[in-house]
Amino acid sequence: MTSSNDARSTADAPYQATGSLRGRTILMSGGSRGIGLAIATRAAQDGANIVLMAKTGQPHAKLAGTVFSAAAQIEAAGGQALAIVGDVRSDDDVAGAVAAAVERFGGIDIVLNNASAIDLSTTGDVDMKRYDLMQDINVRGTFLLSKLSLPALRRSANAHILTLSPPLNLNPYWAGRHLAYTMAKYGMSLTTLGLAEELKADGINVNSLWPCTLIDTAAIRNMPGGQEIVQAARGPQIMADAAHAVLTGGNLTGTHVGTAGAPSGNFYTDEEVLRAAGVSDFRPYSLGAAEEQLVPDIFL
Repeated sequence: MTSSNDARSTADAPYQATGSLRGRTILMSGGSRGIGLAIATRAAQDGANIVLMAKTGQPHAKLAGTVFSAAAQIEAAGGQALAIVGDVRSDDDVAGAVAAAVERFGGIDIVLNNASAIDLSTTGDVDMKRYDLMQDINVRGTFLLSKLSLPALRRSANAHILTLSPPLNLNPYWAGRHLAYTMAKYGMSLTTLGLAEELKADGINVNSLWPCTLIDTAAIRNMPGGQEIVQAARGPQIMADAAHAVLTGGNLTGTHVGTAGAPSGNFYTDEEVLRAAGVSDFRPYSLGAAEEQLVPDIFL
């Protein structure tokens, strides 16, 4: 299910871009629905090339959309799309996606680590298969896709790795709430921290992005009580606009600065990024709830 915000034109959005992703090639893990698809669609409106690698080649019983329907939406928005059915946990699938992106579009400018699994169970309740799934998709998948894309990114004149993961908040509260998931998401964030430092001389900027509030996604809706919870959420478009701002510059500053003075090694929130881009009214991103009724996201 999508909100009316997701179909909003860029002319109606509170975020007015000052840069463009036209002609740039994005390789994204996941992206057949939710935040990933919103980000891809926003980039497509600029005329970007989007390579989606996701597992959903056939319709899912509980989740709307496939990698092929997502590609169709991207092309309808004005971009070029390449749909690849693949698993970010598979070395061969990821290597194949990287090779296909280079063959089709001549290179890779942006890697977007979007694929993620979630389970908020406590340590005593979490199933170890779910634990392994989160480690494999969130941590290993992020590391693998970034690693195998490095040769192509090094050839780009404007390379970026953007990972959808939270700030490394070491308040014990978050580890105590859902240790397995916290470790998996923080593993993604450690990849940002480490790669930003490792790649400083390579012309590749690396950052993370995280929402300040709950975002309406199928993963949240399918959790117990999720249908009610998302009524106090924002639509995915806020993350799409924020990602666009990060990837195009967006007047951002940061604690760390990478290639040519561009920010790198930072953990941004959507509101932080959009405020820097000139947005002051976030109400259009909400699904109807007043700002004070929105559910804050975890890890902040």
